[in-house]
Amino acid sequence: MTSNAPYPPALDAGLETERLSQTIKDWSIANGLAVRPPPALVGQNQDPKGILAINAPVTLFPSPFPKSCFEEAKAIQTNYNELYARISQDEEFLGRLVQEVAGGDDFIAKLWEIHLKVKEEGYVQNLSLGLFRSDYMVHQDGDHLQIKQVEFNTIASSFGGLSAQTSLLHQHLSKTEYPLLTTPIPPNTLNLPPNTSAHSLAAGLRAAYEAYGPSILNHPTCILFIVQDGERNIFDQRHLEYSLQQSSIPVFRLPFSQLLTHTTLSPTPLRQLLYHLPHNPSQIFEVAVTYLRAGYGPNDYPTPSSWLARRRIETSNTIPCPTILTQLAGMKKVQQVLATPPGPSTLAKFIPDEEKSSALWRTFTNIYPLDSSSPAGREARRLATDPKECLKYVMKPQREGGGNNFYKGAIPEQLKKVPEEHWNSFILMELITPPAVQNTILRQGKLEQGGVICELGVYGTCLWDHKTGQVKHNEEAGYLLRTKGDQSEEGGVAAGFGCMDSVALV
Repeated sequence: MTSNAPYPPALDAGLETERLSQTIKDWSIANGLAVRPPPALVGQNQDPKGILAINAPVTLFPSPFPKSCFEEAKAIQTNYNELYARISQDEEFLGRLVQEVAGGDDFIAKLWEIHLKVKEEGYVQNLSLGLFRSDYMVHQDGDHLQIKQVEFNTIASSFGGLSAQTSLLHQHLSKTEYPLLTTPIPPNTLNLPPNTSAHSLAAGLRAAYEAYGPSILNHPTCILFIVQDGERNIFDQRHLEYSLQQSSIPVFRLPFSQLLTHTTLSPTPLRQLLYHLPHNPSQIFEVAVTYLRAGYGPNDYPTPSSWLARRRIETSNTIPCPTILTQLAGMKKVQQVLATPPGPSTLAKFIPDEEKSSALWRTFTNIYPLDSSSPAGREARRLATDPKECLKYVMKPQREGGGNNFYKGAIPEQLKKVPEEHWNSFILMELITPPAVQNTILRQGKLEQGGVICELGVYGTCLWDHKTGQVKHNEEAGYLLRTKGDQSEEGGVAAGFGCMDSVALV
């Protein structure tokens, strides 16, 4: 990308824009860069056979992203994998934080309750698998650019499948369409790094599958994807499934709501998790790995049987991705404790290597508790309730997925609705100031042009023995770039806020 050329180039509002948009729409459907349409688009119950698909929202051009920041984020991912693997093994540490937030968060309290019940019964599987994603934004402080972590995801880290396809889309356009624009971008001008997120995440699942070994019950083994009913982001998940199936690994999908119906536990001390094919229940597979793309929020647990389903996974011999303890390690409270003084000493407890811990520490932004007992918490309460000071912050509950946070002026209003003794179930994070970027988003056939904000996610896969602490697999696993209009506060693609993107390194 030449330094004096405007990027992205301006498009005329007629045939040029129409041609590029149509190429993206066709390529996306042909290559699985797609989602199921929302009911609001097609009408309620208008796709009962599940035959419709639409383009995933995507940018017309890869967004410029600082090369140094991109490389730093990828380089430290294995350190982050190691950190969260170790946190998940520290039951005392997690239990203390759960107690701090559980009074105002029934969901976290219930997860911990399931863990305690399974612990009493006796865990039978020592291996844990994490398919992680660490999310960052570039923070601009004068001329200095640095990555700052937004959050760390330990369950259902999505879009690895669609992200790889987005990178391929932009690479395709850079060879076929961008050189033909009125303001052309010659081939090989853009620095578009490869993205192996789908393949690399599948490799993490494959490592756990191989570590599980053959069935002692002489059943064929499989990987079971636990998904939500009416999953719209199905193609993202399918890309991982297809990659696994190319290695001749049986993979099945099962809605979380049907887990108790189609699985049983073997009557053996190891309590193997057995999957009975719905169309042929006499055909039984032993579940080597259970990959949760559901179960990350309260809406996935509408009935007591939902909690029994989660308990069945935890109490069995399947390798869960993730365990409840690993899911709890992803609480925003953990992120806050690591980043708040005496954060460095807390971090060093898990990562004693000074070089590694310093690299992680540099990515932290200012995060505060909202308790009433600590000096940091009392100061955060003052900031969160001040009409001017609160404009610099976002308040987060202990939740995965988009649409859960409270920004700026909405913070004091939300706190008025929450009893003060439950404020400590939130954390207060200083807003990150990203550099200005321009792009155009294609969403449901319509173009949205203007300023955008980019959020980089780096995937990681980690397999460890929580009894011995031995890490058996630890890899960086590709990236995700999500982009939203600069007037939007949330960034989740599945939640309808952001779109898929890829990086053009600068």
